[in-house]
Amino acid sequence: MGPRPPVRNCALGGVDSSCVVTTLTNNSTLQNITGTILLAGAGKMGGAMLTGWLAGGLDPRRVAVIDPHISPEITALAAKGVALNPDVKTAGAVETLVVAVKPQMFREAGAKLKPFVADKTSVVSIMAGTTIASLQEVCGGAVVRAMPNTPAAIGRGITVAVAAKNVSAGQRAVADALLRATGSVEWVDDEGLMDAVTAVSGSGPAYVFLLAEELARAGVEAGLPEALATKLARETVAGSGELLHRSDLPSSTLRQNVTSPGGTTAAALGVLMGEPGLRELMIRAIAAATKRSKELAK
Repeated sequence: MGPRPPVRNCALGGVDSSCVVTTLTNNSTLQNITGTILLAGAGKMGGAMLTGWLAGGLDPRRVAVIDPHISPEITALAAKGVALNPDVKTAGAVETLVVAVKPQMFREAGAKLKPFVADKTSVVSIMAGTTIASLQEVCGGAVVRAMPNTPAAIGRGITVAVAAKNVSAGQRAVADALLRATGSVEWVDDEGLMDAVTAVSGSGPAYVFLLAEELARAGVEAGLPEALATKLARETVAGSGELLHRSDLPSSTLRQNVTSPGGTTAAALGVLMGEPGLRELMIRAIAAATKRSKELAK
C-alpha cells in the first residue's frame, strides 16, 4: 500500500490559512497495527467498520468484539481469528477501544468496558452527542470523538474526528486508520463543532433519502406510474451524488449547468429557492438536529 492520503485538520467550510495538512505514513496503515482493537457494539455502523478493517488488511487476530447480540455474519468471523465477547483476561492489553453502542446505552455499557481500558489505551467513540469529557469520566483512556455516517457501509462515508489533548500522535494515527477504512476523515481541533457535524453529515444521509422519497411522490402527483417515478428519483439522486463526488466544481456551478434561463429547471428552482424555500427549511433542520445533539450530551 502506498502513502496515506493527507489528513486535513481544519475548521469545516473550506480550506483556509488556518487549515493544517499533515500526511500519515505507512506506519498508520491497518496492516501495521500490532495491538488489540476491541470493538464494543457490532451493529450496522460497528459492523461496517469491522468489515472495512478486515478488507483493509487488519489481522483478524488483532480484533475482539463485545456485543450481547452478535449477528451470524460477525459470528462467522470467529473462524478467521476475531475474538467474540472476551473477558478482560482473554482480551489482553487493549490498544484501542472503539465504542459503537447507542448513546443512550453508554452509561451502562461504558462501566462494563472500563476494565478493558489501561493507561495506554485509546478510546475511539462514534456515538452521537457523547462528549470527550463523558467518555473520559466513564471509560478513561485517551479519547478520540468521531462522527461517521451510514455511507460507511459501502466505503463512502465521511467521518469528522476530534482528539483529546492526551492523545498521542501514534494513537491518533491508529484512530485515523481505523476510521478511514470506511471513507474519508476530517480532523478538527474544536469539539464544539461536533454537534453541527452530526447535524450535517451524521444525519445528512436521511435528508438525501427524503429528497428521493419526495421527488418520487411528486412524480406520481404529476402523473407518472409509481414504479417509474421511484426509479427516476432513485437514479437521479444517486447519479447526481456520484457526479458531485467526481467533479471538482462547486455544487452551485453544477446546479447552474443544469439550469437554462426560462426553462423547466429554472421554473422548479424558482419554487425551491423562493421564500420560504429549501434554504430556510435546511437551516431550520440543521439547527434542530444540532440542538438535539447538544441535548444528548447532557
